[in-house]
Amino acid sequence: MPVEASAIDWKKLTIGMLGGDKREQEIARRAALTGATVRAHGFPWPEQDIPGVQHLDDPAAVLKGAKFALFPIPGISASGALFAPVAPVPIVPDRAMLAAMAPRAHIILGWADKNLKAHAEALSIGLHEYEWDRSLMLQRTPAILEGLLKIVIENTAITIHNANACVVGQGTIGGVLTRYLVALGAHTHIAARNPEQRAAAFVAGATPHPLEELPQLAPRLDLIFSRSPRASSVRTCSHGCRSGR
Repeated sequence: MPVEASAIDWKKLTIGMLGGDKREQEIARRAALTGATVRAHGFPWPEQDIPGVQHLDDPAAVLKGAKFALFPIPGISASGALFAPVAPVPIVPDRAMLAAMAPRAHIILGWADKNLKAHAEALSIGLHEYEWDRSLMLQRTPAILEGLLKIVIENTAITIHNANACVVGQGTIGGVLTRYLVALGAHTHIAARNPEQRAAAFVAGATPHPLEELPQLAPRLDLIFSRSPRASSVRTCSHGCRSGR
């Protein structure tokens, strides 16, 4: 039987937060409202502080004795570092750092790389990756796409309407982005491995392509949006267009 939230003694819990952006400020505030001890490092810190949250300089100290660790949605880079643009040095959750957590601790994050998975298994730490939680991803999709459209508008001299756009990847967010672009009047292409995803994009009004056709398609595009989880966040098209995740 799952433990009910009301049965949790929050005041005995320590929650460590590493990396992220301004979104983590609100997560930290809400975590502190539970009565838990909350420590944080590696995301933008407000001048007025966050009531009940300890802002530490050492990421290892953040995780020491923590029952739960909250890592950012963007997950982990190829170097093993967490998404933490304002951190003075890259935050790499190595085995020594994780071993200092409370017994049978839990890490909640976007997605884990093979090293973090290996460390967690060796230390009996539970990993909860919400990149693969389709219902959660759908709920956050509107906010993500609003931010994405803002970036496109600020960084291009063209309208989305009538632009030649391509979405690479048709997962949860990529599929919704395709429908948004079609609705905005873009000449929308998608590139995906999965034939069912390509068929769904066709039904939504986009032109589907297998991934192998992307190099030939790219010179004709104004915008490319990559929804591959491990792709870099911004791409530049052959004739100077901008793209983002």
